[in-house]
Amino acid sequence: MRSVLGTWLALVLLGGLTSAQGRPKTLDIYIVDTEGGKAALFVAPSGETVLVDSGNPGGRDTDRIMAAISDAGVTQIDYLITTHYHVDHVGGMEALASKIPIRHFLDHGPTVEEREQVAGFQQMYAGLYGKVSHTVVKAGDTVPVAGLDWRIVTAGGHAVKTALPGGGNPNPYCAEFKPRENSIDPENGQSVGSVIAYGKFRAIDLGDLLWNNEFDLMCPNNPIGQVDLYLVSHHGTDPSGSTALVHAIAPRVAIMQNGTRKGGTVQTYQTLRSAPRIEDIWQLHWSYNGGIEYNPAGVFIANVEDPQTIANVLTSESPQGGGRAGSPPGPPAGHGPGGGRDGHTGPAFLIKVSAQADGTFTVTNTRNDFSKSYR
Repeated sequence: MRSVLGTWLALVLLGGLTSAQGRPKTLDIYIVDTEGGKAALFVAPSGETVLVDSGNPGGRDTDRIMAAISDAGVTQIDYLITTHYHVDHVGGMEALASKIPIRHFLDHGPTVEEREQVAGFQQMYAGLYGKVSHTVVKAGDTVPVAGLDWRIVTAGGHAVKTALPGGGNPNPYCAEFKPRENSIDPENGQSVGSVIAYGKFRAIDLGDLLWNNEFDLMCPNNPIGQVDLYLVSHHGTDPSGSTALVHAIAPRVAIMQNGTRKGGTVQTYQTLRSAPRIEDIWQLHWSYNGGIEYNPAGVFIANVEDPQTIANVLTSESPQGGGRAGSPPGPPAGHGPGGGRDGHTGPAFLIKVSAQADGTFTVTNTRNDFSKSYR
């Protein structure tokens, strides 16, 4: 009897050990709520980390990024990629650097705008990267993160010329492309854009890359191919997100880093929902722009307004039609200084993605612990 019990216990322990050892390693992506800004933490299966952008100034976003870092169980940022130098993307960098080591800074080179959106930023930034390591990346470069294939596809207004694995076919959506006058905030067009692959899983993040730059990247041939996850460009605003990009990369899931009044425009929703293969849109905030017709179901939204606020948005009228027509009451948040600060005062929740090498990935809304797996 003692021998049988001993054998049973040994089998249970061995089974538990095997189960623990056999648990698949994941690429974890923490999409932090910066209320219309941007900060996304990538933690590779190797434990190496990449942070794309550092949110707004003022400490609020820094605390939220640090909370994600703590949740991930990491102690340093191996690579900080700054897509471009607008305040909602770089405003929190100095405060963040005072709280956690950053080993390597990557960017597209000097800003193309005369006025700094964060006063004294370039001087401060040079002081930070001068103490460690700094790379001005170009389209076609790679970021050497162990276990990932991280490709830079746009930088400094230029796009990759050589097709990535799975890319290179003619892009049929180029025929319907209509150029736009991208005269506002030219720094957006300099955005560092990345395609990240972990085994069969592929994600794309192009920062605030502008409409015409999307054509330069995607036409006449699509160098990217299809992706699983699209971190929606430019917070889901109209100066970005052409069908030449979105329909060609054909994401299964889109995650929008929007604010209540910034992003989530009708055009963005229409383009996403008509894209081939799209299954779900997730977003950081319930969008005033989207109203009742375009916002996804609440389980896919990390931060929602209280019912009375939503009711006021939906029933208000403005010369453009108010919330009923998809335009938010009052002026929308801008894309320059202060852009993205929507005044949301509730607790901040993030969206987490965990991807496996076989291409399966799970998206989780930390507000309600709702998760959905895409196999």
